[in-house]
Amino acid sequence: MKTVKKLGVGLILTALTMSAVGCANNGGNTATPGSNAANTPASSKEEKVKIVYSMWGSASEGSATQAVADKFNASQDRIEVEVMAIPWENYMTKLNALATGGQLPDTGMLQEGGVIQWSAEGMLNDVSAMYEGSESKPLDSLAYKYEGKTVAYAAANEILLLYYNKDMFDEANVPYPPSALDQAWTWDEFVETAKKLTIDKNGKHPGEEGFDSQSIVQYGASVENLPWQLETWALSNGGGFYSEDGTEVRIGEDASIEAIQKVADLYLKDHVAPLSVGQTDDGIQRTIIAGTVAMATNGQWNIGTSLNTAKEEGLNYGVAVLPYMKDKVTLNTGGANVVFSQTKHPEEAMEWLKWYNSEENNWTLISSGIWMPTLDKWYKDETLTRKWVENPNFPPYDEYKSAVVDYAQSSAARPAAWFYTNYTSDFNTLLGSVLGDVWTGKTTAKDAITKNLDALKAAHAGNK
Repeated sequence: MKTVKKLGVGLILTALTMSAVGCANNGGNTATPGSNAANTPASSKEEKVKIVYSMWGSASEGSATQAVADKFNASQDRIEVEVMAIPWENYMTKLNALATGGQLPDTGMLQEGGVIQWSAEGMLNDVSAMYEGSESKPLDSLAYKYEGKTVAYAAANEILLLYYNKDMFDEANVPYPPSALDQAWTWDEFVETAKKLTIDKNGKHPGEEGFDSQSIVQYGASVENLPWQLETWALSNGGGFYSEDGTEVRIGEDASIEAIQKVADLYLKDHVAPLSVGQTDDGIQRTIIAGTVAMATNGQWNIGTSLNTAKEEGLNYGVAVLPYMKDKVTLNTGGANVVFSQTKHPEEAMEWLKWYNSEENNWTLISSGIWMPTLDKWYKDETLTRKWVENPNFPPYDEYKSAVVDYAQSSAARPAAWFYTNYTSDFNTLLGSVLGDVWTGKTTAKDAITKNLDALKAAHAGNK
């Protein structure tokens, strides 16, 4: 399956495929509480309502997902789900063609950056009723909303956090980063700690006489500067990329610009971070796993996609909450499953999605650390939390629960921009290009953003 550099899309591509394979192998066929699918015996007396679910992937990946759907089909006598697998390269082209012909599937996957756009064009159903009557619903930060209506729920939850190499901290005799939100480091504390962990070839630290910034052998920190993750720091500094309702661009505000410059200065002035040009989604592999950086920010999914293997090979890592500039902020994200407005069977489509998205049917992904649950009961019920977290794939329970589980449902957790505003893909692509010279010091964040602010606003408005 094609790997995409933008986090959310790349994550959902990998994860949904693994979900299909994992569910087919682990026999997961438990419906969510309140679902009719769990309680109705299979019968062929009445013709079932046929639902088509689209996904991007190969024919074999489609077959694996169909195997999961077949479990749902056999569990009740009302709905029959058929999986339509479309290669990633052709997925949106195919959907657009089907939409034009009035032949969209009933439900399917949609890129994060396309959800609000499709909603604005009247192509998605309101799914607010999906969890009515259920004992649990997804966290509020996982709802894609357009004009006050929920038009999709994330199929999985993810948050941004701070990873660190415990051995490097121990060797430097430096206290670990805090896992509790109420003890989170300020940005200045983060930078000062990074200096203690940054070492040149002569054992010198930034600020010490004789320190050579051109011969650093270990960096103290790395802050992921993929465009969508950068908004964390703009928000933390009292700014943002967009207004709360998503209608206006705020990246030109002083607070937003200052935050981006502070990230750049970790390399340019503080000399505690390696150069990163914000173009590849492999930050943890290049830093923590490579053994060149003591602490690095990135998404929770890295536990399952790469850190488990590194842990088996001897990496002693921990997780902590992000530092903050003015406000404590992390971002929630997760790819979307949607119900298309052309369907004649929205209720049945929602019933399938509710079943398919349930934690029981994605357990391989959740227990491995690639996905986090969406339903709030997994964050609030200690029995369920322990079922999720107490396994060898995760850091120690108390550490992970505080830095991840509690963090994800705290006041610091905010939805990534694609949950509530349009054209984020176009905006992020342009922003990544605009900031290229900022990371290398050829220009400042203020000059780069100010000169390109009209273009960024146009991108956000859908004007190319």
